[in-house]
Amino acid sequence: MATNTKKTAQRQGFKTGEYIVYPAHGVGQITAIEEQNVAGHSLELLVIVFEQDKMTLRVPVAKIASVGMRKLGDPAAVKKALETVQGRPRVKRTMWSRRAQEYEAKINSGDLIAISEVVRDLYRSDSQPEQSYSERQLYEAALDRMAREIAAVNKCSETEAVKQIEQNLAKSPSRIKAAAAAEVDTDEDDDKEEAA
Repeated sequence: MATNTKKTAQRQGFKTGEYIVYPAHGVGQITAIEEQNVAGHSLELLVIVFEQDKMTLRVPVAKIASVGMRKLGDPAAVKKALETVQGRPRVKRTMWSRRAQEYEAKINSGDLIAISEVVRDLYRSDSQPEQSYSERQLYEAALDRMAREIAAVNKCSETEAVKQIEQNLAKSPSRIKAAAAAEVDTDEDDDKEEAA
């Protein structure tokens, strides 16, 4: 009986059927716990399936902490992430390559708040200038990671989660001002066209 308790403790409370966050890949589901003999040692592995990526990963129980695997966030974490995207975008004045590395590191950290900061900082509304291809790629990756976790926590579809994120992005005070300014511009353009 004691060995069973020890194994459960090693698994850090992770169970079959549970959704988890694996930093480098996002949200996955533990589908099984297998035992394999490797070089004469018995190794317990968590089998994690990442549905969207059509990928299966086997993580040794002993490596759970070192790979940074964690349980899904709770509703409070989701609320905080959605509040984060409402904030004013923070863009450092460093070279794009340096910023891109920082964004990539945040996305791969598996930290929902860090990922929501990338979404906030790289989001472009229709009234804003076009994004470069690499900015768009990082934005999409961050949005996808954030939406997958929100969908898993709120038990909704990813599409609904993206809608929720975009609604919160639109609530940013700086974006509301920009949208109002864009509206004034188009009204003035309409007036000019009518006068012509």
